[in-house]
Amino acid sequence: MGPTGSGKSNFINKLTGNIEESKAGKLGSCTQDIQEFTVNHANGKRYVFVDTPGFDDSYRSDRDILSTIANWLQKKYQGDIKLAGVIYTHRISDNRMSGSVCKNLDLFGRLCGDKAAQCVRLVTTMWDNQRPENTAIWENRVSQLEGNFWKPLISLGARHENFLNTQESAWSIVNGLVGARTPVVQGEGDAARKLDEGSILLIQEEMVDAEKKLNETSAGKALYSRFRRVLLEQKEALKQLADALAEQDPNTVEQLRAEYSRTETEMQKAIEDMEKMKIPLGRRIALFFGRNRARSRKIELNFAPGASLDNHRST
Repeated sequence: MGPTGSGKSNFINKLTGNIEESKAGKLGSCTQDIQEFTVNHANGKRYVFVDTPGFDDSYRSDRDILSTIANWLQKKYQGDIKLAGVIYTHRISDNRMSGSVCKNLDLFGRLCGDKAAQCVRLVTTMWDNQRPENTAIWENRVSQLEGNFWKPLISLGARHENFLNTQESAWSIVNGLVGARTPVVQGEGDAARKLDEGSILLIQEEMVDAEKKLNETSAGKALYSRFRRVLLEQKEALKQLADALAEQDPNTVEQLRAEYSRTETEMQKAIEDMEKMKIPLGRRIALFFGRNRARSRKIELNFAPGASLDNHRST
């Protein structure tokens, strides 16, 4: 998982030996749906790697992306198929935490939850593009990520790894992740036995165990709140455009009209998305008094979009 263009597909290409990497190296979205890749490894193990679209996809809305990922996870959990681990990719070449990156990371924390964090690898990509003169800068970015932006995840057991854009590097990360899984002991005394349960994500517990709908999950609620903020911003933008149009400056009126129309269309889309993610009052009451609850908790990641990775101080 990870932002669009952060190298998710390229990482899987290296694992599977797929040589078609041209699209995966671009910043535009090349994965619009869930894709599964099966690899029969020389060590006798069979691996299934799953590529997911990032939020801020080039062609689909965030709501559609969340629905696609959540539905896939729900079906796998219902089929008693659990994850060995989750890899989240981030471009080390980025010098700021853009709004898109922050949104992806926030939703990632809400999808995974605290109990699955120990099975998460935070993987920085694009190291093969590094120049010698940038070494200190990029290493400082790692420090900022680990000490600030990723700190809540790392404190719960997640680990950071560098991906060097080679097959050896990709498999080293995967083998380290799979080998680090801790067996769960069930029962007591002589009856105790070890179970390899795998990872159960928060959104899986919410949608299956707690019987919540997508818009009632932690990730769904976050997306609803984001739609509300976007709507308020677009309303303010429309007001400013309307005031500018009232001045009737002949040099900018056509440009302003086009911008007004575009913003109005985006605002209508935000309204539609927000309505689809809204939880009716009756359902909110039922959830409050409901007995089924998820065992995991969302991971709170507090940061400001646009924060610099080169100047931020660790805390």
